[in-house]
Amino acid sequence: MANQIDMLHGSLVKKLLLFALPLAATGTVQQLFNAADGIILGHFAGSDALAAVGSTAPIINLSINLFIGLSIGASVVIANYIGQGRADRISDAVHTAVLLSLIAGVVVGTVGFCISRPMLVAMGSPDNVIGLSTIYLRIFFSGMPFMMIYIYISAILRSKGDTKRPLVILLGSGIIKVAVSLLFVVVLGMSVKGVACATIIANILNSGALVYLLLHEEGAFKLHVRRLKIKKEHFIRILKIGVPAGVQSMVFSFSNVIIQSTINGFGSDAIAGSAAAVNYEFFCYFVLNAFGQAAVTFTSQNYGARNASRCKEVFKDCMLLGAAAMLICNMGFFLGRDVFVLVFTTDAVVIPWAMIRFGHVLIFQWIAASYEISGQCMRGMGHSLLPAIVSVLGTCVLRIVWIYTIFQSFGTFEMLMNIYPITWTITGVAMLVAFAVVSRREYRRMDSTL
Repeated sequence: MANQIDMLHGSLVKKLLLFALPLAATGTVQQLFNAADGIILGHFAGSDALAAVGSTAPIINLSINLFIGLSIGASVVIANYIGQGRADRISDAVHTAVLLSLIAGVVVGTVGFCISRPMLVAMGSPDNVIGLSTIYLRIFFSGMPFMMIYIYISAILRSKGDTKRPLVILLGSGIIKVAVSLLFVVVLGMSVKGVACATIIANILNSGALVYLLLHEEGAFKLHVRRLKIKKEHFIRILKIGVPAGVQSMVFSFSNVIIQSTINGFGSDAIAGSAAAVNYEFFCYFVLNAFGQAAVTFTSQNYGARNASRCKEVFKDCMLLGAAAMLICNMGFFLGRDVFVLVFTTDAVVIPWAMIRFGHVLIFQWIAASYEISGQCMRGMGHSLLPAIVSVLGTCVLRIVWIYTIFQSFGTFEMLMNIYPITWTITGVAMLVAFAVVSRREYRRMDSTL
């Protein structure tokens, strides 16, 4: 198969980097283009517009994360079939995943459009922000089918190590998106409507290009429109891996909705400052996520091939590479925070809020590698429920408890931000223990079948 990395043989570190670096670049570039929306709005439409778009992220994530989890399930299932050498099952799983993306896009788009305003009201969005936020969300969700197609086909290609072509496509569409956003916001004065419409245009280009790739792909990955069908066997396997991952992300997003609601209570300046700083957390997270995706994909293929020793190497190398890369990114942005914050806002009353988030959240973000990598390795071995439970308890339930206990006692923005490093540490320890138990059993099972 073309555009594929052999994950079963050869130098592991080199191949992990070949897989992860384009994926990290994809996430970084995507966030850069998303950040461009914030920069354009912050400088040409004002802090209210920046706050309006920045405060919508928890609602968007809450709406789409279940189905993003299913895309992860599809990637794991297909990678496992590659390790087994089952071309027939690869093809059926590919067509199941593509049709599933269409269904997901329609469902998420419809639900998201309907819940936009009620969710913003429930989150306590300020009066000067809620109208703009509602407009942005409703336009954004109208283009959801295109976004889901892009997400699922990217996951399909990722299962065989193809992370370069989605990057190239994203670069092209992203440049167009920024140009269109500038036209709509600066020239036509469309404010949040402009960046929302530009996002839909970019997603149409992304999804169209990836569909074209699959239609002209070779072998088992070639898309045949007439073969689009949900195959029960593959669908159940996708659900087994994807639903726990998706539910985990949904609950995680729900906790972020509560956190965002708490931030909203500090006013629009705090919302804008937090939105500016969180962009750099996203940049760093995408680097870690690239190695997390490498961990789940390489583990899936080698688990399918029953290669326990290589699975062990995948965990060790991904953990070291992911944590180190994350730490470098965190410290780089933190040390340059005085300059980086000015990229998004020059408002003197907004900047202090961003600085608090830099100092209490960003510099500790590398700790998240402890649970991200170990959890993804467990998913690669077919265990998705346990890491989901650990993550929900550690990074979701504990955060909600913190808000209604510790934070209520102090009531400061600093104490609210402390919720992140504390929950990352506790979740990381719990996930590493869970991984040690699961992996020991799975490694013995793999060795016994050789």
